[in-house]
Order: sequence, then C-alpha cells, then structure tokens
Amino acid sequence: MKKIVHRADTRGAANFGWLDSKHTFSFGRYFHPERVQFGALRVLNDDIVQPSKGFGTHPHDNMEIVSIPLFGTLAHKDSTGNEKTIETGEVQIMSAGKGLTHSEYNFSDNELVNFLQIWVLPKELNIEPRYDQKHFELGENQLINVVAPDNENALWINQDAWFSLGTFQDGDFTYQMHDSGNGVYLFVIDGAIQAGGETLNKRDAIGISDVSSVDLRFTEQTKFLAIEVPMLR
Repeated sequence: MKKIVHRADTRGAANFGWLDSKHTFSFGRYFHPERVQFGALRVLNDDIVQPSKGFGTHPHDNMEIVSIPLFGTLAHKDSTGNEKTIETGEVQIMSAGKGLTHSEYNFSDNELVNFLQIWVLPKELNIEPRYDQKHFELGENQLINVVAPDNENALWINQDAWFSLGTFQDGDFTYQMHDSGNGVYLFVIDGAIQAGGETLNKRDAIGISDVSSVDLRFTEQTKFLAIEVPMLR
C-alpha cells in the first residue's frame, strides 16, 4: 500500500474578500512541488463565496470539473447555453473538452455558499463540451456513487474515475477499487475516519494506492467524499 496524508491545516489558502479558498493541490498562487496532483486528480478546492459574489466568465479546456455544494446555492452559466442553479444535495459535472467559458456565483444575496470544486484530467482530449447535474439522496451508512464512467444512475465523466459520497454514523466499511491501477482519495467533509493506519478529521484527506480495497472505520457521524482515479503511471 502507498499512501499520502494531507491535513486540513496544511492546505494552501487564498482570501480575496469575496472568496475564501483552501487548496489541497497546487492552484493559482499556491504551489507545492509535492502536492501537484494525486494521479488524475488535479484540483480539490474548498471554496466559501460571499453573497452575490463569484467567479466571472473565464475559459476552460480539457478538464473534467465537478462542483459539490456543501451549503448554499450556486448559479452557473456557460457558453454552451446552460444556465442553472446547483443546490446543496446536488452534484454538477462539466466536461470542458475542446473549450468553453463559464461563470459561477453565489445565488443568494444574504447567505454564504461553500462548495468543493474538483478537477480531474480527462481520458479523451478535445471532446464536445458537456454539462450535467443531479440530486442525490444520501442514506445513513451508505456510500453513493455520484460520478462514474459506467453507472447510469451517476453523472458521466470522461475518465475512468468514480466519485462517491457517504454518510456514516459508526462502524466499518470496505471500499473496493474499481480498477487495480487506480488510487482512492478520501476527503473528510465532516466527522472522522480511520483509514490506512491514520485518523482523519474534518477536511483531512488521504490518498491510497496499490491496494484492491481500503478498510474504513467510523466512530462518529461522518460525511466524506471518495475520489477514485487512475494513478497515471
């Protein structure tokens, strides 16, 4: 087993007044040579946006971009004609493909929005841009697959990658890898997880590879995100 641990207080940070962002991997003005990516997982930003503020229109290409609101509502608009709101409980994915522009704003004029913005390197380059979003009900002591290349109940991604959200009260759970060449990155949204010989608390994370499964233990109410990606050897 190979593992890498990223503690919440070691993340990069940027605060522009309207945006308070924590960067798990190198992003913007934050660069760490040992924290550029985990396999195909390139960006995991934990963003808090002030009311009625957000990211103005900007371009992307050849990246799979997943947004997960933790609280609040995002407003999304892109150059392919999509104009949507993404609420807590929903997951959004955008294949930037051969290129598009988009903007993201806090939809509320009086409440903060907190969302995870995640970038995954694509499997196929220069595809037609693609957008989708879906609401998911998270049951107690269940891991729900929300993004996948092969699950009609999840959002499709242009990569051999699987995103899953789980809410667990206590007990044990074993995460099974979909592919032997993949690794899984476990990000604790709230609560605590024991995995890979480590205890992970709120906003801590661990990347584990060279295994067929990962045993998890929960001792309190916990919500977490599992991102399984190719390790790009």
